[in-house]
Amino acid sequence: MNVLIVLNIVSSIGVALFGFNSLILTYLFLRYAKRSNDAPSAPEKWPTVVVQVPVFNERDVIRRGIDAIASLDYPADCLTLQILDDSDDDTTAIAQKQVEYYRKLGVDIHLVRRADRTGYKAGALQYGLTLADAEFVAVFDADSLPRPDFLRRVIPHMLHDPSLGIIQTRWSFVNGHYSLLTKLQGLALDAHFIVEQTARNRSGLLMHFNGTAGVLRRTCIEDSGGWESDTLSEDMDLSFRAQLAGWRCLHLPDIDVPTELPPTIASLKLQQRRWSAGTIQCLRKLGERLLRSDLSIWQKMQAFLQLTGYLVHPLMLIILLISVPSLFVYGSRDLSLAPLTLAAFGPPLMIFVAQTRLFPKELKKLVYFPLLLLFGFGIAVNNTWGVVDGFIGSQIAFRRTPKFNLIDLSDGWASSSYNLSIDFTTWLELFLAVYSLVGFILAVNQGSGLALLLGVYAVGFGYVAGMSLLQTVQWKLSATSKRRATAIDAAITDLSSR
Repeated sequence: MNVLIVLNIVSSIGVALFGFNSLILTYLFLRYAKRSNDAPSAPEKWPTVVVQVPVFNERDVIRRGIDAIASLDYPADCLTLQILDDSDDDTTAIAQKQVEYYRKLGVDIHLVRRADRTGYKAGALQYGLTLADAEFVAVFDADSLPRPDFLRRVIPHMLHDPSLGIIQTRWSFVNGHYSLLTKLQGLALDAHFIVEQTARNRSGLLMHFNGTAGVLRRTCIEDSGGWESDTLSEDMDLSFRAQLAGWRCLHLPDIDVPTELPPTIASLKLQQRRWSAGTIQCLRKLGERLLRSDLSIWQKMQAFLQLTGYLVHPLMLIILLISVPSLFVYGSRDLSLAPLTLAAFGPPLMIFVAQTRLFPKELKKLVYFPLLLLFGFGIAVNNTWGVVDGFIGSQIAFRRTPKFNLIDLSDGWASSSYNLSIDFTTWLELFLAVYSLVGFILAVNQGSGLALLLGVYAVGFGYVAGMSLLQTVQWKLSATSKRRATAIDAAITDLSSR
């Protein structure tokens, strides 16, 4: 019995800590919101820049990605473009064709191939640096669509401040209105880029590079040890190492780069699992160095909260797992979840502030927040898996998030060969949905205050698991229809040839 009480206190305080920190970051954002990041004037002579696009099996988006970077409005004699292609499918042929097209137009663009995928994305970026001597490095994912003036707006900041090593711009989303799932992701990521990143950067806290839509000073990369592949979050790893070495970061939320959000639960779970594992790996790698640094206690505390943010998911699972047994042990006398009360306002307030700043005339999007809350509960199993992987230090292969070139509502993903099968987490989510539902019914019968919490868990896990199964069925049916159509076409061709 005492064990349940201790676990409840520790877990609820842990979850509350992260929720309360959302309130702090929102306050810091509002306090420093008026600080200007106006770009310095354009230089008389522009510095050299290499644009790197790491690619692995991106057939659906690579063409438009190359078109976007080839359209950058920057002095041609100062710009080199690298398509760092580690693909093992027809992406390479598509990319090669686009590269040859632009080379004929005089664009300095290169398709870079390696013998193997050593180091994954970090390895590709590091290898690309050996082939260019540019002063600055712009990094974009294959699905990124930087606007033509991107470099002309960002580079002056670098030239104005020699201590500035990394600049991160905001992600926007080409398929933000594609589905309920992409709308929910948009809400969460808008809060991250508008409130969290801005608050940390403008109040003197450590922030991190998000892996795309940014520019890095080459000497900063080299001085910080270069791109390293011993974590799945090479972007966070490098940016933290850079700041610990004395380099500054800058976040420019007014400059956005359109990207694509994962349209399926399976692809989103893969992305979230990689981010959670990679963040914990960075904690294990840099935690001691962070403690020994000359940063203030406040900066260290906030940096540790940033590196441990994904711990909220295993803590949420612990709260669920002990809630149902507590109903048998304590009956209607609930374990105290009081620490969660005030902290629960943190995430919704952060999202509200972000949306009022970004889309003051589209606040109807906030109606989706309750569903985002449910999804946050439902993704807990998946992200806990990532946290465990990150802590045990296992060698985890870098698996990129599938992209499908979804812009219009008529675009489909079900026929893509990049779709992912469900894994064991789906079945565990189904089990926990039933487990939570049983607890909910028991809590209602006892008049327990845990009923609402258990109901949220049940719906959250049910939603994530249900959508995983539904989208898998859609994918399988589409694949079956495609095979039948191919077989019919082959039969007709065979008959016609006789």
